[in-house]
Amino acid sequence: MSGFVGIAGTPLDLGSNKESVKEVGRSKEGNNPNLGVLVSMMDRIVHRGPDAAGIYADEQVALGFRRLSIIDLSENAEQPMSNSLEDDTVVMVCDGAFNNHLELRAALEQAGHRFASKTDAEVLLHGYQQWGSDVVQKLRGTFAFVIYDRTKNILFGARDFFGAKPFYYTRLANGNLLFGSEIKSFLEHPSFKKELNKEALKPYLTFQYSVLEETFFKGVFKLLQAHCFTFDLKTQEMNIQRYWDADFSQALPPSPNADRSFDECVDALDGLVRKSVEANRNADVKVGAFLSGGVDSSYVVSALKPQKTFSVGSDVEGFDETVQARELSEMLGIENHRRCLDPNECFEAFSDIQYHLDEPASNPSVLPLYFLSQLAHEHVGVVLSGEGSDEFFAGYAEYKDTRPVKKYKRVVPSVLRRGLSTLVGPLPHIKGRAFFRRGSGRAEDYFIGQAFIFDENEARAMLKPSYRKAPSVKEITAPIFKRVAHLDELSKKQYLDLNLWMPSDICLKADKMTMAHSLEMRSPLLDMSLFEEAQRTPVAHRITAENDKMVLRTAAARTIPAAWADRVKLGFPTPIRAWLKQEQFSQRIRELFASEMAAEFFDTKKLLALLDGYNKGIDSNGRKIWTAYTFLVWYERYFVEETQPHLAEKATFAAEAV
Repeated sequence: MSGFVGIAGTPLDLGSNKESVKEVGRSKEGNNPNLGVLVSMMDRIVHRGPDAAGIYADEQVALGFRRLSIIDLSENAEQPMSNSLEDDTVVMVCDGAFNNHLELRAALEQAGHRFASKTDAEVLLHGYQQWGSDVVQKLRGTFAFVIYDRTKNILFGARDFFGAKPFYYTRLANGNLLFGSEIKSFLEHPSFKKELNKEALKPYLTFQYSVLEETFFKGVFKLLQAHCFTFDLKTQEMNIQRYWDADFSQALPPSPNADRSFDECVDALDGLVRKSVEANRNADVKVGAFLSGGVDSSYVVSALKPQKTFSVGSDVEGFDETVQARELSEMLGIENHRRCLDPNECFEAFSDIQYHLDEPASNPSVLPLYFLSQLAHEHVGVVLSGEGSDEFFAGYAEYKDTRPVKKYKRVVPSVLRRGLSTLVGPLPHIKGRAFFRRGSGRAEDYFIGQAFIFDENEARAMLKPSYRKAPSVKEITAPIFKRVAHLDELSKKQYLDLNLWMPSDICLKADKMTMAHSLEMRSPLLDMSLFEEAQRTPVAHRITAENDKMVLRTAAARTIPAAWADRVKLGFPTPIRAWLKQEQFSQRIRELFASEMAAEFFDTKKLLALLDGYNKGIDSNGRKIWTAYTFLVWYERYFVEETQPHLAEKATFAAEAV
């Protein structure tokens, strides 16, 4: 994996150097004055690729690449890459890994294509030549890429099905397209105007992550998961479209999948998991695995059997799975490396963590993931992890009804339940509102995903007037639910999480925290073949009376002990609430909440009241405090401290490119 940056348009805008770009071709030289802006952008993301660097530039496109060498460590695999053995008309930058690259390579070679390397990324280059934009339908893996088609005079780019790899873009004042793996690289372009997107803050306070397509940087957008684009270099028109969508209706009548037996689903899934793990072990560097005490990572480790596993925990009771991780590693004869979280280290590193995330993200699990990645990087170049199964096979507690809700649904007719939900919907303070809405059986009435921090009205009251204007929660979720109005309640929840929670929280933090330490992470459970199986799994098999994601748990129990297969999900538990009770950390947050900077966004009296109420034990607003604190730390890093590039993040391109 790696990172890329790019600028496209006519005339090409490279700031003060724009008049002198004459060079056509690929350059590894870091002292080319014509490409100084591109070099600076690449320096910003050196952590994504410290092993090599490359540039392609002509009079309308400039591409920069930072490489993390994983498959084919030779110079032949470096990017930007062109089809130099053929007609040299296509140039590519790609961040990702393709599980089916060997099959694609065989098919392309049979069709007459000539490969210059053994790297998996080259199948994308020749695949585009062979199939055009349809190549995205043939890829299996994680990816974000841009292909410069010099014959058609266009750029074609795409992001993978589930949003595992990031892709950001913006338009400069002259119409040029600026794009890359991380937003921070844009800060180096002299024509990029850094401005806070005021509409992003209110939804963030509810969802805990950046939920809008437009990021916290005004005018900077995410290319959404499962979307591709074409940029016409002559007209500077950009066309974006969705190339794939999930389809849970495959498990509903009249589809024959609706009658599949539980055992049939388990057999199919177990075979697919093993095949995916085997495909993901392919690398020319050492491969290890993250390991918690849960079923997902345990299943992956039992199938992979790496030499090393890596775990992180805490000395706070109830927040440590390293004991179970060590026990399973010992059973499998694997060397387990562990680290205990130090709250002082976590608070000191938190500004750097938010810097690497690009946008504020208050999921507490970013902390252990950051230090876990640091630990793993000391031993291996690639780690396998367990992301994906909860969204695919229904593994979250929020997918299940409580006993009272189950009884309510059995006793009260659906028409009456839905009527009551509609009646109490506009009455946020009525007692029992949440119960009646959840009991409606309509996910769109109450479900927004796996995180719910500030109630929407509470968030509005917490903010200054100029930050209250933003899309409502309903406006964000309704268009997604509308696409699956025909589905059952559980499938609707999974579909929403696939479109919001997975790409903008789970996948984002996994990519950014591992790449912060130049570590490639692969998620064999986040594979299209497994999702295709999930789409065919009847709803009754996903959650049963025994447990959630029962098909996967049962498949895993064939290779790991029942205690691991049945264990309740914890998911990188982080004792934020306990740490906030400690005076040194509470005081740090208090100072930030009382600052003039905080007063720009928040009613600081209300912020401080949250903190006081929590410290006195009156309420349990720890996550609300952490979410507001996270935003302020992020803003301070990017809009107060970021008056000039951080020297710690900069790198000498010429030295790295040698």
